Amino acid sequence: MSSRIEQLIDELEEYIDSCKPKFMSNSEIIVNKDEIDELLRELRMKTPDEIKRYQKIISNKEAILNDAKAKAEALINEATIQTNELISEHQIMQQAYEQANIVVAQAAKQAQDILDKATMEANELRMQAAQYTEDRLAELESIILSALQSSNANYSSLIGSLNQYKELIQSNRQALQPTEDDLETLALADEGSGSGLDVIQ
Repeated sequence: MSSRIEQLIDELEEYIDSCKPKFMSNSEIIVNKDEIDELLRELRMKTPDEIKRYQKIISNKEAILNDAKAKAEALINEATIQTNELISEHQIMQQAYEQANIVVAQAAKQAQDILDKATMEANELRMQAAQYTEDRLAELESIILSALQSSNANYSSLIGSLNQYKELIQSNRQALQPTEDDLETLALADEGSGSGLDVIQ
């Protein structure tokens, strides 16, 4: 999509550069409204803000999860360091172990909460983006269906007209061709006119 947008911008710049300047003006030009409207219309179609925003969010999903994992690992590492420091001090070993376990459990819970929240937010944004895309595709499908129905109606009307012309042509051709009864009538007429002629000796 980006490459097409850049191409459209280049086309707009080229078109503006190619326009003739307005009479007696250095800053105003004369443009063809239909041409520039068409370029702007296609540019708007290619750059809806919602699609750009959702695509950016979807592309950042992995970055969100990786950042959450990094924070979780940092919390666990910090808890482990604190645990090792407590143990290394040789002060009330049992208390040190209990405190260390509490710190590790809290860190693990915080890490899991961060991961769960990040995953839920990423999934929600993905569903919103998918729904938006589905809505746009449904609109496009409706437009195409309407165009097809209109084309089918025009095609049926054309076929009906052609069939009428075909029947008319066939009727005219049959009218130009004599039937067997007509041929027999003509033959009898020829014989009757021949029997009335006098033979000259």
